[in-house]
Formats: sequence, C-alpha cells, structure tokens
Amino acid sequence: MAAEPTRADKFSFGLWTVGWQARDPFGDATRPPLDPAESVHKLAELGAYGVTFHDDDVIPFGADDSSRAEHISRFRKALDETGIVVPMVTTNLFTHPVFKDGGFTSNDRDVRRFALRKVMRNMELAAELGAQTYVMWGGREGSEYDLAKDVQAALDRYREGVDFLAQYSIDRGFGLRFALEPKPNEPRGDILLPTVGHALAFISSLDHHELVGLNPEVGHEQMAGLNYAHGIAQALWHGKLFHLDLNGQRGIKYDQDLVFGHGDLINAFALVDLIEHGAPGGGPAYEGPRHFDYKPSRTEDFDGVWASAAANMRMYLLLKERAQAFRADPEVQEALAASKVGELRESTLGAGETSADFLADRGSYEDYDAEGAGAKGFGFVRLNQLAVEHVLGAR
Repeated sequence: MAAEPTRADKFSFGLWTVGWQARDPFGDATRPPLDPAESVHKLAELGAYGVTFHDDDVIPFGADDSSRAEHISRFRKALDETGIVVPMVTTNLFTHPVFKDGGFTSNDRDVRRFALRKVMRNMELAAELGAQTYVMWGGREGSEYDLAKDVQAALDRYREGVDFLAQYSIDRGFGLRFALEPKPNEPRGDILLPTVGHALAFISSLDHHELVGLNPEVGHEQMAGLNYAHGIAQALWHGKLFHLDLNGQRGIKYDQDLVFGHGDLINAFALVDLIEHGAPGGGPAYEGPRHFDYKPSRTEDFDGVWASAAANMRMYLLLKERAQAFRADPEVQEALAASKVGELRESTLGAGETSADFLADRGSYEDYDAEGAGAKGFGFVRLNQLAVEHVLGAR
C-alpha cells in the first residue's frame, strides 16, 4: 500500500479547489463558502505542503486597503501556524463582469490597463509570501465570434502585457517566474494560446522568454484530444515546465476537473513515471510542486471535499509506487530493450559524421534490408500490457 503523504512529496492545492462551492451553469451552489484559513489548516492535516490562490480567493474583489490587510493577515497566520508554503500565486481575471472580454486582450483599452494593475498588486503579495511561480491562465482571453476579435492584435497586447509584467518583476526584484496555462475553450468559445504548442511558440516571441514557461493542466490538454504526458515531455524538453496542474478528465468534453487519475488512468501512470523517472539517467524529471487543480464533485458535502483532496494525493502515491515496481521488473526491462526504447537516446549520426561520410555508408541505405526490418515487430503491445498489469497490481 502507498505511504501516507508527507511534506516531502510536495503536494499542493489551489484554494479554489476545495473551496469550490459547486455552482455550475445549470445549478446553484451545493456547499457554503469555505474560509481560506480553514482550508490551509485542513490541507496541512491531510499532508499537503503548499497552497496556491487567486487574489480573489483570499481578498474579496474590490476590498479597500484596510479590509485587504485584514484578510491577508488572517491568511498569513494560518500559514505560520501550519508551516504550509505558497509556491505559486495567480490573479483572477475571469470572474468579474469587467473581464467578460478578457483582461490582457480585451477590446477595451481601459480594461486592459485595469487588469495589469490588478496583476501588479498581486505580484507584490506573491513575492511577500515567498512564491516562486506566477501562473497566468487566460480563461477570458478569446472570443465566440471570429470577426469580433483581431487575433493578431490580441496577441500583440498579450505579449505587451506579459513583457511588461516580467520587466516589473525584474525592476522590483520579485524573482518570479511566469507560467502560462493553456486551455482550448471554456469559458470562451475559443481561448488564445489553447495548447502547450501554441504557448511555446508565443513564449519564443517574448522579450524575457527566459522568465516565462508553462503550467499545463491534464484536463485542458485532453479537452483538445491531446496527450498530456506528451505535452509535459515537450515542455520538459524545452526547459519550460515551470509548474503543472493535476486532475482527471474523461475525453473531449467540458473541463471536468476530476480527481487525478479518475479519468485516463494509463496516461496518468505514464505521467507519474515520466515525472519521477523521466530524466536522463533515471532521476526525477520535474522537481516542482505536484499541484492539484481539481474540483470536488458537486454531489459531495464537506466530508466528501476532504476525502477527494486526500484521494488526489493517494492516487499520485499509488501510481508512483506502481511506476517504481514497473521500472524494477526484470520482464519490463527486457521488454523495454526488445522495443528499443533506450535506443532512441542514441544519436542517429555518428560523432563528427559528415554528410559525405553518411553517403559513403552503404549499410544505411544501399545495403540496408528495409524489407527485413519492416517485417519485424517492436513489441509495444506487450510492453503496454505489462504497464497495465502493474497499474492493476497484477504483478
């Protein structure tokens, strides 16, 4: 059985997860509001090491300076009492009606300026609380009507905003890294920077691209029919996995935000294996928080909320345990070798090999037995069956 979660596991939760009142487009809330300080204490009891938040999760929108200071003080007290850390902070630019056409890319210039000021204020709080990562989810940065949004101009404004905020962090010495969070749709019909690939291309155009990476979410990539483990691998390959959001999703539909592993279980297993063993030489591929961005089901009371929070951590630890057993299994090692998985790390060209050298190698083309090679199988089905058996605890 998997061990109980500890601070060393680096499990973190957004306050908006356990604090979700379960209001959806078709129904009212099924749970009352949850005090942020209570969330901090309860998550600490369950074994989490960190909490994250939008500014509005801690400080009600429009609060005056006195009220703002009071809310922050109560939140700080809970952090101090529990030892919970704040590894990441973000800003809510999607709930209030003012952001109905976006924050950084609203057609209304005054809204864009207001959004930047809101983020700047929250960046100061993030730095004060010791956060290292600042996530930007552009949930309202998009459109429903193609002719209503000049997409190229919107990307100009998006870049202008991110460049400006990165420079502000540098000028103020905040030491923050920024992580863009892609999503294809919902709440907008189409959201800008919808996938990991779109976001990576956008980052390459930034003035301070070295400070900007990604915060990919399971459900967001899978909503677009994409492979989350592949997206994480590419983000790692680019050195741009600054943070990640774990949850569960069952196919191309609305953003379900299920408990991690309660959707595509095999992909979740592959992801945990990648995170824990995916670096060259077998070390952890990602050192940051294992952050859960899920929603407790609308059917649950508060007992169910905390049970679901615990389930996220347990699912990760169970899959980590299964991944360790998978890697240690001699039959798996033999299957990996037979499938030539490790051979992909070998350079296709020899050290110092020139195009002339390559053309002179008759074995690479003229004398190569393509028919014979084409008749051989790779054994991928056997390898995947072994993985499934490990996930099921059958081995």
